[in-house]
Amino acid sequence: MEREVDFLTFFLIWARRQRWAVPVLHVRICVWLDNCRAPNRLLMVFRGAAKSTIYAVWKAYGLYRNRASRSLIWAADDPLATKLTRDTLNVLRHHPLCAGMLPRKPGAQQFWVNGATDARNPSMQAVGVNSNATGSRADAIDFDDVEVPKNIKTVEARQNLRLKIDDSAHIAVPGAQSTYIGTPHTHDSIYTELEEGGAAVLKIPLFAHQQRFTDTGERTRYPLRIPLAEDGLYVFLGIGKQARLLVEGRDYRVEAGEVVFERPPAALMDFYSGNAWPERFTREDVENRRKRTRTINGWDSQYQLEAKPIEEVRLDPVNMTPYEMEPVIRRANGATAMFLGSVQIASAAVRWDPASGKLRSDVSAVAVILQDLFGRRYWHRAEQLVGQLAEFDASGKRIIGGQVWQLCDLVERFNLPRVVVETNGIGTFAPAVLKAALKQRRLLCGVSEQQAVANKNTRILEAFEPLLTTRGQLWAHMSVLQGPVWDQMKDWNPAVKEQPDDFIDAGAGALTDTPERVGQIVGNPNITARDDWRHSAGEHEVVFER
Repeated sequence: MEREVDFLTFFLIWARRQRWAVPVLHVRICVWLDNCRAPNRLLMVFRGAAKSTIYAVWKAYGLYRNRASRSLIWAADDPLATKLTRDTLNVLRHHPLCAGMLPRKPGAQQFWVNGATDARNPSMQAVGVNSNATGSRADAIDFDDVEVPKNIKTVEARQNLRLKIDDSAHIAVPGAQSTYIGTPHTHDSIYTELEEGGAAVLKIPLFAHQQRFTDTGERTRYPLRIPLAEDGLYVFLGIGKQARLLVEGRDYRVEAGEVVFERPPAALMDFYSGNAWPERFTREDVENRRKRTRTINGWDSQYQLEAKPIEEVRLDPVNMTPYEMEPVIRRANGATAMFLGSVQIASAAVRWDPASGKLRSDVSAVAVILQDLFGRRYWHRAEQLVGQLAEFDASGKRIIGGQVWQLCDLVERFNLPRVVVETNGIGTFAPAVLKAALKQRRLLCGVSEQQAVANKNTRILEAFEPLLTTRGQLWAHMSVLQGPVWDQMKDWNPAVKEQPDDFIDAGAGALTDTPERVGQIVGNPNITARDDWRHSAGEHEVVFER
């Protein structure tokens, strides 16, 4: 039976009974929930803003309006899902407009209100995302904190989460509404996917306006490009235990549209304004929350609702400088050199981590790293070799294709002097086959064998982290950044043993090999003349004492 009371009124009655002070933030959420009729919608509000509490009142309101409605609550696990049903039961028991709606002993896992018409499907049912909901039917499906840190650690875990959620399409009856409530916990969050897919979205970060500076070691004046609200400017330095909320007049001053310091801040710095709930999230409280947040990604995802891993990304591809140039060989004054734009290349390293190329096997990955005279590295290619290790003609003697042939194409194209092959697994046979292919192609290129014995995650960290923590030391070609490398680096967790890391493992090996210098010209000089482009200190005559 339809009632005339709207949800905001229903909520305000409950809030008065609970003696809550209702901020504008909560009014905004109530109005959106009541008026948004989209089949798929997303409610993202910063941590601690009571979004799940408000949503429990919304679920009680839905049953108050229509006792025949059926809801399925999905969360990360069963206990988390029952939190919403328990909260809804509390509202139904004590809200003045809901008298007589509940039976004597309703269950927290599932319950029927008095007047429900479906004996098979409850008014509300709570299940974890991995629980079996096959055979259920619902008019509303509510995903309350379905994405949490424990179920998004790896690509496989996130894929499994998506598969489980996809099952909701078979549970929802025609005209059903799906609502997602939560905060993002990873860079490829399901919430980002929903937003990009056209879902209706209400997104309320803790601060409406933000501005970030990472290079703060030299300047004392920073332009202020965000509008200021009534609660003024929030200036944070750092993250974690060392974080500070600075005080205007003592730590800085604002003049002529700039924030001015007596000395350079020398730490990551955030400017914020437009606190969504300043009465609750006071300056003292937000500073305490900033101190208790271990990583800047954690802060950005949980309070500013940016899709980032809440854990610190150890291999952040953002710290690699992108470029699009290709190397060229230049000859002048009897000398030959390789240049990448205006930068002279001094050495090159190639690492091949072979794999069979079969379905579900590791990727057969090749990484090409260039190094200039100043020691900067350029990750120029991250290629996947496909197919058999080698393909032969009808005689079985001549190589005509396969992975080694594709690698020979790279060697010839970029004039590469040496390839290091990891000899674990299928790699045991790869060096000999590669040498045969290079000989057949008449390419002068050395082949070295390297057996991986150290812990792989340790190898990757030791190769990448020193370069990524110093800006400008590791560059990456756009073909590398636009391929699988970006996601593999973002997803990579040093605590996880099995994860997609073939390209970054090969890249780590090539980075380790970069001190090597080029010693030969690629190609057979008797067939195709090629020049030695390596940097040289010249020829010197040395006399040894006897």
